[in-house]
Amino acid sequence: MTAADAYRAAGWWRDETVLHDLRRWARERPDRAALVCYRGTAHESVSYAELARRVDRLAVGLLRLGVRRGDVVTLQLPNSWELVALCLAAARVGAVPGPVVPVMRRREVEFMTRLTASPVYIGASQTRGFSYGEMSAEVAGAVPTLRHRVLLGASTEDLAGGALDFGRDLYAPEPDPELLASLDAIEAGPDDAGQIMFTSGTTGEPKGVVHSHNTLYSMNRAQADVLGLTGDEVTAMGSPTTHQAGFTWNFVMPLLLGATAVQVDRWDPRLMLRTLQEQRVTFFMGAPTFLSDLIDAQRETPHDLSALRSFATGSAPIAPLLVEDAREVLGCRVYALWGMTENGCVTVTRPGQPVLRAAESDGTPVPGMEVRIVGRNGEPVEPGTAGLLQVRGSAQCLGYFRRHAVYDACVTADGWFDTGDLARDDGHGGIRITGRVKDVIMRGAENIPVVEVEGALLRHRAVKDVAVVGYPDARLGERACAFLVTQGAAPGLEDVRAHLAGLGMARTYWPERLELVPALPRTPSGKIQKFALRDRLRAQEGRTAS
Repeated sequence: MTAADAYRAAGWWRDETVLHDLRRWARERPDRAALVCYRGTAHESVSYAELARRVDRLAVGLLRLGVRRGDVVTLQLPNSWELVALCLAAARVGAVPGPVVPVMRRREVEFMTRLTASPVYIGASQTRGFSYGEMSAEVAGAVPTLRHRVLLGASTEDLAGGALDFGRDLYAPEPDPELLASLDAIEAGPDDAGQIMFTSGTTGEPKGVVHSHNTLYSMNRAQADVLGLTGDEVTAMGSPTTHQAGFTWNFVMPLLLGATAVQVDRWDPRLMLRTLQEQRVTFFMGAPTFLSDLIDAQRETPHDLSALRSFATGSAPIAPLLVEDAREVLGCRVYALWGMTENGCVTVTRPGQPVLRAAESDGTPVPGMEVRIVGRNGEPVEPGTAGLLQVRGSAQCLGYFRRHAVYDACVTADGWFDTGDLARDDGHGGIRITGRVKDVIMRGAENIPVVEVEGALLRHRAVKDVAVVGYPDARLGERACAFLVTQGAAPGLEDVRAHLAGLGMARTYWPERLELVPALPRTPSGKIQKFALRDRLRAQEGRTAS
């Protein structure tokens, strides 16, 4: 029996796609809101029946532009019904959605469209003062395959430069009956590519992670099941839907359940509180920084959040105080998770566990996925010892688009994917992330467990956010610097060291430098950009040397 056969037999793969889910709910609960989309304070509700109609209209529009099976449709849009419907419309014509986060610029978009040979770019004309119309024109001039640029709110200048208008040229008011009838024969199947999602590329060229409709189904089915989520949920999050977290937790998963997904076009904690109250949101997913922002905003201006039950978070250590504040201030329970673009949510804490487990663990594996922790040569490690985190299972991606050798180098002979993360057993059958292989600080002959140091620092009541990075040292090779975002009276270096000593942490792991900053640089999904902090330290050292 092949792995695919085993996944099907276990129910983690199926013979349907999200398009079947959409049609199912359009029949069974046609008036249920599939999406509630906010542009600032204004919002629009789109029912399942209406979403299905809009998807077909856009699918016919894509066919008219010459999009064919296997083509990658590049989508650089803010959170909106247009983005969700276009992802589904691409699958409807057998094509593959290629989401691109809005913060990406010409260099990244050119690289992605060239690699995928994308024939169509769809974006907003302008967002937050940046002209995607001008940028996409430059990209089209450099990428021969990019035949069409379709823009929401296309300006006169955009149209004069060869761009197409979303409403006039793509979103046809009355789909051609003949083209509409042809869609069923060409739409994507469960084992076809359902997404090409690029990694951030902060350590090199971004990699295009390829997921099938079945690997996407598996990750979303599993995360919904372990948290007990149902079709009655109203979900929301602060991340872009063009990021894997937003794509899965706030698009594919609610669609699978027949739930309602609330989409906001930009992150603003005060507006989000208003949205959570207005829409009676029950489930939220986002990085710890989003959780912290909401707690601060709720303290300042309380809203009725009585519907909010769960907040799933990951990508960074979670302070015990944050877990407690979420319960006291927001009235919800926090769940910690770990995952990657390559495999979605792999581990998560559970409802039946103690509430503070979210501050101590990154969770246990979801059904369909396995994890193991090994040494450098693949040998098992002792319980409690950090090692290389490897995973395999039904939600693992198919590979990296046109970079097969790069992906193959990450997979062991017995089929385990090397994540590049370091972890240890959490003592409860789960894992605790201790750092990244490329993020290790080697102080003398001792590896500093960066994530554990960050987690310990977050237990200081004055520390709101933290990042520990290494900086060069002539004698020891590297030393550790802690960047802190604080609240109240800011601690000094000796205060921090005393705190860590009180927790019983070895002196070798204590930071030897402290930098107080108003905020940490982050990606749109909330991950800390440690390379920017290292650059800052190098610049400071350069000025000192001068």
